[in-house]
Amino acid sequence: MPTEFISLAFPNASTELEPIPGASIDPDFLKRYAQNLDDYGFNYTLQPYDSSYFDPFTTGATIASHTKNLKVIIALRPNTVYPTVAAKSLATLDQLSKGRAVVHFIAGGSDAEQAKEGDFLPKDERYGRLEEYIKILKRAWESPEPFDWEGKYYQFKQFSNRVRPVNGKSIPISVGGSSDEAYRIGGQLADIFGLWGEPLKETKQQIDRIYAEAEKAGRTDRPRIWVTFRPIVAETEELAWQKAHKTLEALQTHRVAGLGRVPANAPPPQNVGSQRLLDIAKKGEVQDRALWYPTVTATNARGASTALVGSYQTVIDSILDYVDLGCELISIRGYDNLNDAIDYGRYILPGVRKELEKREGVKQEGSGIVNKVAEAVESVTVHNG
Repeated sequence: MPTEFISLAFPNASTELEPIPGASIDPDFLKRYAQNLDDYGFNYTLQPYDSSYFDPFTTGATIASHTKNLKVIIALRPNTVYPTVAAKSLATLDQLSKGRAVVHFIAGGSDAEQAKEGDFLPKDERYGRLEEYIKILKRAWESPEPFDWEGKYYQFKQFSNRVRPVNGKSIPISVGGSSDEAYRIGGQLADIFGLWGEPLKETKQQIDRIYAEAEKAGRTDRPRIWVTFRPIVAETEELAWQKAHKTLEALQTHRVAGLGRVPANAPPPQNVGSQRLLDIAKKGEVQDRALWYPTVTATNARGASTALVGSYQTVIDSILDYVDLGCELISIRGYDNLNDAIDYGRYILPGVRKELEKREGVKQEGSGIVNKVAEAVESVTVHNG
């Protein structure tokens, strides 16, 4: 499969550098943002979920209506939509977008966040519910024939889903997380597995865990790996690091002022992914080629928060390091949201794709040489015979 790129499409001009408290959706801004992602060659856009944020199905449908190629990833927590409803909603979006719908499942990493919408299941059971949820969706998309379900978390009789996915079979399913249960469920059931940006060694360890679970489940294929970064780039190393330190100062200042994504007195995160990021941050500010961790500590590891800092070429090379590990989906979003996305589209995506095309050309050239040698050997053998 080719290397593909993901980014968020934001609904207004508010950023972590210049937050606009209480900003509402700006339809023209969302349209412009999505069309820029489409025009600059991004393959997917994620529409995130938060208990107090905009509905991703609605923004996702809006994005699909204004773009031609961009696939729309809907973030979904199982406690918020009954699975039979989600099966129809996602298939409806798939039809409206001509086959561009994807779903990314979030089991729920914070008890407090889940409780805001009436979900009081303990975390281990949230993963059990997610497993059952995915199995229901897969069954609902496989066939319009009515079926019953008698599970631990969901029960219904004679549900028939006549809203078919465009391919007639399914919609790509993504699962994320860093816990044993996340690896198990994602390895068993997901088409895509999402990771936050960790050093190469730790990322490889996680990929191996996911692949092992896929093999244990008897799969003949494996989930595609999606890894997320927050690149801070400029023409030169010096300019990129100046920009990085200004970004860090803004994140710290806004958090103290109550304008950050998490309160200044927020407790340690409950989810394993954030805990891993904070633990790795203790090992040093810069790891591998350009992975920068102060943005993690400045935000209490809220969501994807590891930065890649450097010149365009340094960040291109860093991304290629992860591609070489087996990461096929690279998610990049910055802190100056729209301007950073445009910079990535101008400099980062073309640079990565050019190098991959060059490698493929060398590979094909090498294969051609091998074939010619084989033909020559065969010709000599026949002649001598």
